[in-house]
Amino acid sequence: MRPSAACHRALVWFRRDLRDFDHAALSHALRDAREVLCLFVLDREILDPLPSRSDRRVEFIRESLVALDESLRKRGGALIVRHDYARDAVPALAAELGVDAVYANRDYEPAAIARDAAVEKALADRGIALRKSKDQVIFERDELRTQQGTPFGVFTPYKRAWLASLTPVHLAPHPVDGQGGAMTMPPQALANGVPTLDELGFRTTNLRELDIATGMRGGAALFASFKRRIERYRELRDYPARKGPSYLSVHLRFGTVSIRALASYAHQRSLLPDGEGAATWLSELVWREFYSQLLWHYPHITNHAFQDAYDALPFANDRRLYEAWRDGRTGYPIVDAAMRQINATGYMHNRLRMVAASFLVKDLLVDWRWGERYFAEALIDYDLASNNGGWQWAASTGCDAQPYFRIFNPVTQSRRFDPDGKFIRRYVPELKLLDDRQIHAPWQVAPAVLQARGFVIGRDYPLPIVDHAAARNAALALFKAGSAPIQRSAD
Repeated sequence: MRPSAACHRALVWFRRDLRDFDHAALSHALRDAREVLCLFVLDREILDPLPSRSDRRVEFIRESLVALDESLRKRGGALIVRHDYARDAVPALAAELGVDAVYANRDYEPAAIARDAAVEKALADRGIALRKSKDQVIFERDELRTQQGTPFGVFTPYKRAWLASLTPVHLAPHPVDGQGGAMTMPPQALANGVPTLDELGFRTTNLRELDIATGMRGGAALFASFKRRIERYRELRDYPARKGPSYLSVHLRFGTVSIRALASYAHQRSLLPDGEGAATWLSELVWREFYSQLLWHYPHITNHAFQDAYDALPFANDRRLYEAWRDGRTGYPIVDAAMRQINATGYMHNRLRMVAASFLVKDLLVDWRWGERYFAEALIDYDLASNNGGWQWAASTGCDAQPYFRIFNPVTQSRRFDPDGKFIRRYVPELKLLDDRQIHAPWQVAPAVLQARGFVIGRDYPLPIVDHAAARNAALALFKAGSAPIQRSAD
């Protein structure tokens, strides 16, 4: 194996970084090697267990790969695409191509870490190096620690350290052009383009009908749109019927945008007089990294409560109630609208993720892990660290979570954040005849008033499956029965 300065040929293994700009691994490979080839593996270890053959994520990835391949071809190369087990395919292809090193951007999920370790060993057995880079976050792993040298366990001190440690170097892009090396076209037999969904064993979804922008162009267009309204982000972000969020979460998940470009823009804009919206959005990007470093330090939280005292709470786990929540027929309009949104689109507004999660855990007394698993199946922007962190926050079992006695009232949340019922009417159309006051709690309206509108509660829309006040008391008793939460780390 040649040293990096004299590397003849390198292979860049794309994973959750589907772009050819500001890309750490690609930049480093082009700097170190004279010839650079590119690979993506549609990993059967991930795809085969998916419960549905109509998965929006697979279609999003597939469309983004087509765009990446087209862009790489303009640079003189092409994307080799394998539908195989990455553990086997990467070392075998690296040996077949005669590369000196494989370059990849680091992943922090437990399964990815185990996969990379296996690939690294198999490559080493062939005399090939695996060189990994930081790319999907600004700060990773142990780069931020408390004064005691421990991982951060509370968000606010973590955010302070994040901002205090930030330098222009952290936000500087990784150049792809002018690095010395050149993209190389792989042998014709390996440059067959991207498999169709049918060839992968999947079906077309409603991705295009939903107008979900894919690939680098889609990410760039959404970012450009958000820049024009970022100053109102803090004001509008909690209202699901308003165009408040960035809608960039799926692009962050699959790396069709650069986190450095997003964080740099948000940080610079946050320093301006009208920068409150940008500052708030920057905090959301920091939350994403907070959860990422938590998962890296405490991988067991993928199936266990961060706070040990709450790991074995005796949830009732009534499957009938869970299925009503899953299907959007709880009788609470804002919860049902949220669940119907995720089922129809693969997306759920962030405020509603908190409301829906709180309702499942603290109104229906269903284990948060059930909800976490369902979101993992349904969300197009599913990210293990953020999904786990969000669910444990809502369930009061996680790191820096809301106290267990803070329980969202779904009617209050509905009236506050969807005051005119516009979002509810979009996803629960059977309630469209109710007025803005009635729509949040139709069971509280006099039957004669509803009948005058041609609406019968219990026939046209379910009665509430639980009484919120009684459920709240049951949840408080459940959590009180547990011992005091255990802090794993210092602030």
